[in-house]
Amino acid sequence: MRIELATEPGDPQRPNEDYTSVALPASGLGGVLVLLDGVTPPEGDTGCVHSVPWFTARLGGAMLELSGSHRDMTLPEALAAAIARTADTHRTTCDLSHARTPQATVVAARWSEQAVEHLVLSDSALLIGRPDGSVQPVLDSRLDELPPGVRERKAAVRALPRGSAERAAAGREYVRTVEALRNAEGGFFTAAADPAVADRAVTGSTPRTQVRSLTALSDGAGRWVEVFREGSWADCAALVAKEGPQALIDRVRAAEAADPDGTAHPRGKARDDASVVFVMP
Repeated sequence: MRIELATEPGDPQRPNEDYTSVALPASGLGGVLVLLDGVTPPEGDTGCVHSVPWFTARLGGAMLELSGSHRDMTLPEALAAAIARTADTHRTTCDLSHARTPQATVVAARWSEQAVEHLVLSDSALLIGRPDGSVQPVLDSRLDELPPGVRERKAAVRALPRGSAERAAAGREYVRTVEALRNAEGGFFTAAADPAVADRAVTGSTPRTQVRSLTALSDGAGRWVEVFREGSWADCAALVAKEGPQALIDRVRAAEAADPDGTAHPRGKARDDASVVFVMP
């Protein structure tokens, strides 16, 4: 079995909001990986006294323990229980109904001798490598399928000069529009304080014999494909398998440095936290 992980903050002066982990049972016959990408809130009140890294560490740790130790639970059941457990740790000090309460995207995979289960919630990605060399991307595309008016507003914001007052004002309005669609019908879903969101995840199972590798990516690492268009998902998985997770992050950093203002490749953040987990079970 081969297991490699790499994670790096987008800004060295700010805490990394991603969470990555892999656990192997004592039997040695299976395992589980969990990757979370914390949602960076806009400046201002979040209703919570805790940081996003605090939240992702606790939610990720609970998800890892529950999905690894409780094999009778499905991955959505494990995520629901992890969300509930995390919410219970701070509901007496924080307003968990606040739209900007700490939250995260989730990728999880669990393998046994018979099957590989997967779960993806929001815009992180899981790449399932097949024995024949093909790659199946598991994606939750709802954030990319928001109403046309929202997508047009996003493009308009990114067309304005970075650092300008106009862009800042337009960006605040866009954020308010997107927040109204988060964890709402017709919008998209992230793991926050409501366990019911686990049922909105993209899930599935694949026979173990049909899985050669698993590559989990936060969207900061996935921008090598989705933002910079350096290659396909299959190319991305091949790069990680050949050179390791850090090599992909290094390629992303080079692409970000070559376009620091987002002129050629518009994006919300010039640099983003980037995490990769690679497993050959």
